[in-house]
Amino acid sequence: MATSEKNLRVCNKGHKYYKSSDCPTCPTCEQEQKPENGFLSLLSAPARRALENNGITSLEKLSTYSEKEILKFHGMGPASLPKLRTALLEGGLSFKS
Repeated sequence: MATSEKNLRVCNKGHKYYKSSDCPTCPTCEQEQKPENGFLSLLSAPARRALENNGITSLEKLSTYSEKEILKFHGMGPASLPKLRTALLEGGLSFKS
C-alpha cells in the first residue's frame, strides 16, 4: 500500500504543519478552538465543525434534529452519536423522533 506524501503548509496564523490530504484545516488552530467543556468538547474536530457549521452550538438546538439528519452533515459519523445521545440525556433532552 502506497503512503501519501505529506506537504508542508502554513496557515494564516503562521502555524506550520504537514498534510497529505486537500483538507486546509490547521491542526494547531483546531486545537486552540476546541472547547474545554460542554458537549462539543466531547467530539472529534470534524464532528464539532459539522455541528458548528450548521448552527448547532447548544443541546437545545441539537434536540431539534433527528439522528438521521445529524448523520447527513459532512464530517459527522456514527461514532459521535452515543456521545451526543448521552449529552442530550444528561440535559433532559433527546433527538427529534
